[in-house]
Amino acid sequence: MSFTPTPLLEGLNPDQRTAVTAPGSALVLAGAGSGKTRVLTSRIAWLIQTAQVSPMGVLAVTFTNKAAREMLTRLSAMLPINTRGMYVGTFHGLCNRLLRTHHREAGLPQLFTILDASDQLAAVKRCLKALNVDMERYDPRKLQSFINQNKEAGLRADKVEAWDPYSRRLTEYYAAYDDQCQREGGVDFAELLLRAWELLSRNTLLREHYQARFRHILVDEFQDTSRLQYEWLKLLKGPHSALFAVGDDDQSIYAFRGANVGNMQQLMAEMAITAPIKLTRNYRSVSTILDAANAVIAHNRGRLGKELWTDLGQGEPIRHFQAVDDREEARFVVEAIQDLHREGVRHTDMAVLYRSNAQSRGLEHALFSVGIPYRVHGGLRFFERAEIRHALAYLRLAANPEDDNALLRVVNFPARGIGTRSLENLDAQARAAGISLWAAACKAGKRFEPFVLLVEDLRRGITGLPLVEQVEHVVARSGLIEFYQNERDGQDRLDNLAELASAAASFAGEADDASLAAFITHAALEAGEHEAAQGEDAVQLMTVHAAKGLEFQTVFITGLEEGLFPHENALDDAGGLEEERRLMYVAITRARRYLNLSHAQTRMLHGQMRYGLPSRFLEEIPENLMRSLSRRPSSQPIPACGDRDSGHISVVPGGFEPAPRYPAPRRDAQMPFPVGTRVVHPKYGEGVVGGYQGHGPDAEVTVTFPKAGRKVFILDYARLVAA
Repeated sequence: MSFTPTPLLEGLNPDQRTAVTAPGSALVLAGAGSGKTRVLTSRIAWLIQTAQVSPMGVLAVTFTNKAAREMLTRLSAMLPINTRGMYVGTFHGLCNRLLRTHHREAGLPQLFTILDASDQLAAVKRCLKALNVDMERYDPRKLQSFINQNKEAGLRADKVEAWDPYSRRLTEYYAAYDDQCQREGGVDFAELLLRAWELLSRNTLLREHYQARFRHILVDEFQDTSRLQYEWLKLLKGPHSALFAVGDDDQSIYAFRGANVGNMQQLMAEMAITAPIKLTRNYRSVSTILDAANAVIAHNRGRLGKELWTDLGQGEPIRHFQAVDDREEARFVVEAIQDLHREGVRHTDMAVLYRSNAQSRGLEHALFSVGIPYRVHGGLRFFERAEIRHALAYLRLAANPEDDNALLRVVNFPARGIGTRSLENLDAQARAAGISLWAAACKAGKRFEPFVLLVEDLRRGITGLPLVEQVEHVVARSGLIEFYQNERDGQDRLDNLAELASAAASFAGEADDASLAAFITHAALEAGEHEAAQGEDAVQLMTVHAAKGLEFQTVFITGLEEGLFPHENALDDAGGLEEERRLMYVAITRARRYLNLSHAQTRMLHGQMRYGLPSRFLEEIPENLMRSLSRRPSSQPIPACGDRDSGHISVVPGGFEPAPRYPAPRRDAQMPFPVGTRVVHPKYGEGVVGGYQGHGPDAEVTVTFPKAGRKVFILDYARLVAA
């Protein structure tokens, strides 16, 4: 088959052209904004046009269905070919296709069912029930996580090392779950890849067939591949085929999902690739932003190494704002957005990034208060998140147990054996007697007794407490914390539950009526239809992880404090800290023209006041690239977001603002180093006192250090001196 030549290589820069026409296997190190999608698609089109491979001899792997569709659309525009039937898709999609085609060899029924996460959890519960397992001791979610983690590592139950009786039990239940799925013809997501890998591993004829068919294998976002995904790709690559991988080790930010950045180095060694092809010309950002990104990521070791550059000009300096507290930080973001919008920048071209979902609450409140439209990208607004709705339902019941909607939401959450039929009977009894569901539940006997006792306990427990303590008490006693602790990805939800106390504290500090009922009303109003509609011009709010692959004219990176970004969980681990730095690199390179960085000296987060040091990432950006901002002194206190201005942001040429870097310490005779004091430790250097636990010489003092993270000392042995 031959094609009329088309100018596929026109418009490509020299490095892109080198990548597209590279002979054999290659690793393309594609920096942010360097046109990797164009290179990948042009590579496929060029191979087909030059008759090196037929469309059916290409295997192209992406990480999202959207990326796969975009690739096929671009190919159709480049060449007069029918892309239907081409093997272009995600790992899971391609494995599903392989298993459907060879279901007998894979030991599966032709119409096997794919189990999503909720289907899989239901299957795990049925398995445990059939084995008469105590689900209080062996939580189904923990078992589900155990199964998936081992499958993603390529381990069947008989290959899992069990070190104690508990893990041995989990392994037995894993085997029983696999047997159940086999009988029922169910395949979970982790099973798709594992089963496809096993199929090719043991079936030589089938493996050789596909190795002969796929002469060119291309992989997008290679830095995000897991060990098992890479092993599957190697099984498909024959002795006469080529593996073309495109990725960026500086943007590997998904280790928590099993991504192994080491696959890039391993690929070079195993495929005899002497050096990666580097795409370093950035078509997105001005040079000031790229210079900052290059400076930050240069602190990571073991990189394949590249420096981004552009011919788009130097651009404006990066703006850095040091706030007294998180309220002032949010106010800075709001005022900057208002100024840019007045200058003609669309809201949708502005993004506010944060390290964790819980940080969105204060920013949402600030934007909502002044009427700036916004959307939370890749997630729900704070008061719409499921865990917050559950907590609010318990709070509503604590305030008023006659609230039928609140009761229906949490009467069986966390699960307490109250099924649909029981609720239908309860509803019928309530209607017949003309009473509320709560009143009916109080008369319903043993089935509803644990729930009734819980609500009564919550009501008694909050009596006489201030609002914040009421919220903390209800969240702690509701069972929600224990429930989400057992979820594989439950930390974000736990952070949000803790942040609900911060929301209550902010509300109590601003409202005339700080009652629980008033706070519940406030939450309902903020959860109303205030978020921008789809397609409406709106500011984008998102975590840095959610921002991967996106770009905006203006970006705000907030919460740049040690322990927050970089996250405290990474401070004691070199690999974790390097991934946090890659996350910062991703955040910086989302900005095309304007970049704003901010941190707060104090922050109410997860219901606690934090005293933070500026993130080390701020120190890693050269001073000549940044312009520091401060709020000029005012005799008026800083108002809540939405109030009239009492001061304005001003530029301080060079360096940080001249105002004190930290708030005045809170004095207490029990504390030789009051909260907020800057101290020095002989091993860890300078830090900030964050809090105390206990009293006297045996009290524990918490100190946050820029380099060492958060440390706890016994006061009598702390070896701290005032800075």
